[in-house]
Amino acid sequence: MVDNPVRALLQLSSFQFIIPEIRSMLSSVIESIRSSISRIGGGGGGFWMGEMANRGSRIALTVVAGLVVAVAVVYATRVQHKSRWSRRKRKHILSSRQWRSCFTPEGKLDDNGVEFLKIVRSGSVDPSIRAEVWPFLLGIYDLTSTREERDTIFNQKRKEYERLWKPCSQLLKLSSKVFKMKESGECTNDVSGSVSSATDCPDSGDIVTTRDSLSSDDGMSSKENADQPTSTVIDGCDSDSLNSDSSVDIEPTSHEHSSSPKTEIKSESQGIEDFSTWQRIIRLDAIRCNGEWMSYSSTQNTVSDTEARLASEIVGLNDCQHLDPARIFHAARLVVILEAYARYDPEIGYCQGMSDLLSPIIAVMTEDSLAFWCFVGFMKKARYNFKLDEVGIRRQLMIVSKIIKHKDLRLYKHLEKLQANDCFFVYRMVVVLFRRELTFEQTLCLWEVMWADQAAIRAGIGKKAWAKIRQRAPPTDDLLLYAIAASVLQRRKLIIEKYSSMDEILRECNSMAGHLDVWKLLDDAHDLVVTLHDKIESAL
Repeated sequence: MVDNPVRALLQLSSFQFIIPEIRSMLSSVIESIRSSISRIGGGGGGFWMGEMANRGSRIALTVVAGLVVAVAVVYATRVQHKSRWSRRKRKHILSSRQWRSCFTPEGKLDDNGVEFLKIVRSGSVDPSIRAEVWPFLLGIYDLTSTREERDTIFNQKRKEYERLWKPCSQLLKLSSKVFKMKESGECTNDVSGSVSSATDCPDSGDIVTTRDSLSSDDGMSSKENADQPTSTVIDGCDSDSLNSDSSVDIEPTSHEHSSSPKTEIKSESQGIEDFSTWQRIIRLDAIRCNGEWMSYSSTQNTVSDTEARLASEIVGLNDCQHLDPARIFHAARLVVILEAYARYDPEIGYCQGMSDLLSPIIAVMTEDSLAFWCFVGFMKKARYNFKLDEVGIRRQLMIVSKIIKHKDLRLYKHLEKLQANDCFFVYRMVVVLFRRELTFEQTLCLWEVMWADQAAIRAGIGKKAWAKIRQRAPPTDDLLLYAIAASVLQRRKLIIEKYSSMDEILRECNSMAGHLDVWKLLDDAHDLVVTLHDKIESAL
């Protein structure tokens, strides 16, 4: 029991962590207690120490003081741990009104997009305008472009995407034919003739026929169907383009100096075999994709069963009958765009995990060609996560390790003792950019802030442009890695005191899913950038 609650309350009210509102409340309680003391015992502090003290009053007032202390501490702790970024998110999110006001009459961003990037960087983007904003963040449109220039870029990108996608359905049939020949022992020097003849097969024509027949069942004439494409999966691909006689564009690895037709045939067959492997894995991953995105994509949620089944037929998506129409349609779009990317970047092709990165993009972007180019912009940096040599992954893990070492040497020493200072336990976070650890909405917020940093660097916007931002953190290409390091540092006490192996730390990192506050994470990440960015950059 407190001997002198008045003195205890006076001491408590002087603590630094007590905010003004609580301090004012404590002062009122102190005055009330003093007044009661005067009325009961007529003697301030002597009332408590004198022999005439009323024991019941002492207990009652002590209980009151204790309750006030408990309320003050709980409230102060709650406020203290509330992330500044969570307040920023509500106050500074890029709204639709702000977005419209960012443009000049010519459709050009004011001040070359500096203010726009500042807002996104401090609070992300309103969901209703993401489809308009992302092409700027991901480099499809330059921050200094006019409306007319963007229209030209859009048309060019759409045509280029169509050229990438058209041969994909042909390649699936072509590779199947080659593999059948290999299995039967017929794969000889005459394969070249089979390959060239296979490219003229009427596969695409069959697809169009299926599409037209399904449309006519709904009572649409062929003329109406020509004006209204059934599905975004076949964005811009009319019957003429799908029936074109263009040959499959797979170049051998050594066209220019090859003197042997046999070598040329082998290279082409190998390319087809690789692409066929990618196609099979893409379809498996597309079907397995979870439905967390569904509440964020009203357009895909309204797809009819007929449209979904048609889309699955067009891309050759089997074993999807157990899915609802929206998920089938989403899976079909994943297949189309990932196959187009495999042709766009054959060095990477397709690796498991890439569908995790694309799924949020196509949930937001309803136009396939624009979704594809957004994914290309995203993959300019993320592609190094999927190279077989894993050099990019090791570099990023090394940076996370250096951040932890500079920030918390005791934690780093503990990891070193466990032979975990290579930070392999955050491997998954690096590869799929926190996609598995955060909710769908949290993922998009983190990515948007990260993209804003990268857009600022591309535009040459230096440190001075952020001077008015309270954090004053310079833009960095590695914000994700600072966020990953922050997530580990948030659990430093647990790791140091309870974990004695890397496997235990790995399980802890995997258990973070659904338990992270993205704005607290970004707050801590920017604090790390402020204090360590220059040191980390110079160390690299």
